Amino acid sequence: MDMEKIRIGVIGFGTVGAGVVETLLKNSGLMARRTGVELVLTKVADLDTTTDRGVALPPGILGPDAMALIESPEVDVVVELVGGTTIARKFVSEALRRGKPVVTANKALLAFCGEELFQLARENGTEIYFEASVGGGIPCIKALREGLVANNVEAMYGILNGTCNYILTRMENEKADFSLVLEAAQKAGYAEANPSTDVDGYDTANKAAILASLVYGKWFTLDDVAVQGIRDVTLTDIEYASQLGYRIKLLATIRKNGEKVQLCVRPALVSKDSLLGNVSSVFNALWVKGDIVGATMYYGRGAGRAATASAVVADLVDLALNHRHGCQRRVEPFPVYAPSLRLATKDEIRSRFYVRCQVRNKAGVLARIAGVFAGHGISIASVSQREKDAQQDAVPMLLLTEKASQSSMDGALNEIRQDGDMVQPPVCFAVEELEN
Repeated sequence: MDMEKIRIGVIGFGTVGAGVVETLLKNSGLMARRTGVELVLTKVADLDTTTDRGVALPPGILGPDAMALIESPEVDVVVELVGGTTIARKFVSEALRRGKPVVTANKALLAFCGEELFQLARENGTEIYFEASVGGGIPCIKALREGLVANNVEAMYGILNGTCNYILTRMENEKADFSLVLEAAQKAGYAEANPSTDVDGYDTANKAAILASLVYGKWFTLDDVAVQGIRDVTLTDIEYASQLGYRIKLLATIRKNGEKVQLCVRPALVSKDSLLGNVSSVFNALWVKGDIVGATMYYGRGAGRAATASAVVADLVDLALNHRHGCQRRVEPFPVYAPSLRLATKDEIRSRFYVRCQVRNKAGVLARIAGVFAGHGISIASVSQREKDAQQDAVPMLLLTEKASQSSMDGALNEIRQDGDMVQPPVCFAVEELEN
């Protein structure tokens, strides 16, 4: 009996696309032996048909016309790897209208118009596979959809951008400022020439929206995520946090309490003793707490040619197995079952905080600042004072608070900024306590 074949068209022959193509050409026999279905690369589309990607394609496969690829009767599955939310949206929509399943790594597209695209897939009896959209080669989507399906997910914390984690790790290890490390990261290829999507937190926020939608039964978009990037993280705060037993990470925080969901991306202090606190360099990790399983963590390379290609091809294998056994929509990707959920307000978001104040070296300043926090209902867990800055005749003062609402902290900081003995505006980051 002839082996079943799934014919694949890849749109986008850049870094990830070349990795997917290379994997299919190199390991198609291995995957066929494991699954009983042969994954056959039949078409690749990219406007640039001349640049050498280091992958030798069979003649006649590469062309510039993505719509021709989608329309081709020789393509059963469309892999979208062009990125963005404009032309990619057109390609994915057209493939779905033709009843062709789509595999994508495009987190921005899913966070922007995922609800529309998944509805389109349902209407046309097909599917979207998206493991590579969050965490690169880490199979966290599959873990949440299947491995943890019996759990109410109480909280997720993610280090989901390798560029930011690389920068923060080098700042700590090399005692270097943000701007110098960013420049080095750009030269090394770990940061884009325009790094805004990464360092300003939007890449992580897209992933956070996908994860929240996946586990909480309600659609969330980028607009629902409170976002703060890492440009304001200084070497001073990294060193002070280290002395207190913490590291600063760009953290996606996704928590559910009753009908309220906290959804934010921000620099936060995590303990050096925690698993998440030891995720360094370009690596990613997702920490998940379920009400049955407890705490679990998923770790690995979150981006790059090989890691992302691994996840894309894993989706293709999953799709091939479903085809072989005549099943579709075996796991509903984004079931909407909790429409009454709402985003938590600043009054309802509570965490501990790290606060650094640069104040004049005068008697009574500490008591006055402590009084401001007390007036806003914030208890101080510890206070420490560092050596005086001789040039400014100022003293760095570090405070760790007990849990307080974000609105209370905002009010206290606004009042402290008006204090005449404040040399610089206060710096504040959340402190997240995680189980191992």
